[in-house]
Amino acid sequence: MQNTDVLIVGGSAAGITAAITARKHYPEAEITLIRKEEKVLIPCGIPYIVGTLESPEENLIPDTVLSNNNVNIIIDEVTSINKGAKIVSTAGGRTIRYKKMILATGSLPVVPPISGIDLDNVFVVKKEIAYLKNLLKALDEARDVVIIGGGFIGLEFADECRKRGNLNVTVVELLPHCLLVACDEEVCTLVEKKLQERGINILADRRAKALIGNGKVQYVELENGQKIRADVVILGIGVTPNIELAQKAGLEVVEGGGICVDEFMRTSDKDIFAAGDCAQKRCFFTGGPSFLRLASIATMEARVAGANLFRLRRRGECPVGVFSTVIGDLAIGSAGMTERSAKEAGFNVVAGMAKAPDKHPASIPGTKELGVKLVFEKETGILLGGQVWGGVTTGLMANFIGALIQKKMRADEIVIFQVGTHPMLTASPIAHQIQNAAEIALAKMKEGVLRV
Repeated sequence: MQNTDVLIVGGSAAGITAAITARKHYPEAEITLIRKEEKVLIPCGIPYIVGTLESPEENLIPDTVLSNNNVNIIIDEVTSINKGAKIVSTAGGRTIRYKKMILATGSLPVVPPISGIDLDNVFVVKKEIAYLKNLLKALDEARDVVIIGGGFIGLEFADECRKRGNLNVTVVELLPHCLLVACDEEVCTLVEKKLQERGINILADRRAKALIGNGKVQYVELENGQKIRADVVILGIGVTPNIELAQKAGLEVVEGGGICVDEFMRTSDKDIFAAGDCAQKRCFFTGGPSFLRLASIATMEARVAGANLFRLRRRGECPVGVFSTVIGDLAIGSAGMTERSAKEAGFNVVAGMAKAPDKHPASIPGTKELGVKLVFEKETGILLGGQVWGGVTTGLMANFIGALIQKKMRADEIVIFQVGTHPMLTASPIAHQIQNAAEIALAKMKEGVLRV
């Protein structure tokens, strides 16, 4: 029997961050992290092993981030939890007694119930090195690749596959546009245009009906009867919380939603916390269920759980959701609600849009146009969401917008928000996109001053 003060189950973004946070707040505690994987992949970097990085081994989180914080690492799989006795059992025959535990078991790829899904050369996005090496081997021998799912992961895989130079790439997306969950139509069309310029075929508003082949996939058949040649199929249609261990232990869960947690990230057992993709989430704007699954959210939750183990110190925030990606030389970012999703949720909204060079003057080499769209609730002027497109500063701008949303700032406050600018780094202070987009939205509200 092994004893530990803190046991963390899961070794990806949430598990690692929870361990480091726990060490900072409880310096004398014995902290143990147990995970199945010998090596841990950077989750968001997985598409880039296909082209930019060329190998899963170039996309690893080093174990020194744990060992330098005096965290014990066990490579094994927890198979059961006896929460009454505070003991876990593992596939390797270990029994470990804990005082406090954090479940960071992550998520599993969604596999659609269509025929042919079990054919060879059909891949999901797994965080397993051997599995991903098989994907790379299949791509080496392929000519035609079909990506099912036009979200961020799907498009990143598509762009990386094109970088290999020898592949015909098609993206099949169920919605009318790629990225429509995170971006409004005007941004989606910019991305689709860039993908097409890079030789990627986009089939939006289409549903995959079946995968066809003799042992190995050969075609993707769509509902309209169209057949697309495919030597490799990559499924990038989302994830579902990995709650099996928690469910077997008798913890309260919501099927498809995750392990139930309170604002301190405690589960239905006060000595067990949960963080990351496996944990239930609520929408920042409506309070209803949220299906956001992002490493940035996982680490935020882990910083709450890790701090609260033996003393409640932090309350978690409902996730806003901040995304960014880059296709070729076009970067895009999104935070919070789109204009479309806000209207669907019942908000009366106004939007402001502003574009300007991302450096000043625009004659500085490397300058790109950077656009911003902000979405506000009309009655209160509170910022609900925003999108950014342009150059490499886009990711930071999306985070900036996410912070404004989290603090529930109003358009009239954003207009006079002080921002630092520099000719080589930012737009001109005269033309700053966020403030100008807020000013345009204010004009649409027909009120220069909003009531608090």
